[in-house]
Amino acid sequence: MPSDKPQSKNRKSDIRAANTRQIIAAAEALFAEKGFNGTSTQEIADRAGLPKANVHYYFKTKQDLYTVVLKDILDAWMHDASIFDISDDPEEVFRQYIKAKMEHSFSRPKGSKVWAMEIIQGGPVLGKEIKKALVTWDETVTQKIQHWIDQGKIYPVQPQSLLNMIWSSTQYYADYDYQIKALNGNKRLSDSQKQHAIDDVTRLILNGVLK
Repeated sequence: MPSDKPQSKNRKSDIRAANTRQIIAAAEALFAEKGFNGTSTQEIADRAGLPKANVHYYFKTKQDLYTVVLKDILDAWMHDASIFDISDDPEEVFRQYIKAKMEHSFSRPKGSKVWAMEIIQGGPVLGKEIKKALVTWDETVTQKIQHWIDQGKIYPVQPQSLLNMIWSSTQYYADYDYQIKALNGNKRLSDSQKQHAIDDVTRLILNGVLK
């Protein structure tokens, strides 16, 4: 008779993955709302709809979970920047990167807030592994931008300054979503407004760097 062990193993793996995602999503939301110190493991468990023991089963400490949340955010942003490795056309790269960053800000604003709070506070919990990954990625991207400058494809600019401008322009829509809503008649941006925002930010940055 065929063994049902592989199927059982796959089912356990699926359950583990689903529970982990639930916990990370709940933690991300609560860390954004209340900060690291203001959030308890019990609150995370309640938000995730799981027993507290399950949270501790997957993550030994709250700090471990917080580090995973930060790394998950960074991984998502690095995925947004994968276009830098695929194309050597600065217009295509910046256009796709800005669009991806903006869409992430619209769909996952709390993640950006968690990251911003950690950085503003001087990175008290940010693990060395995440810092190293961030710096390594940044060096790779700034070198690519400098390469385009040397080739005469874009105007001379400090590569880090350009990245800082892109990050501040795109992540504004996540970090200041309450302000954006208040200035929009206390309504969230519609799909068409979001597209207009993406188009405007893209055009303004491209007009400033493309020859």
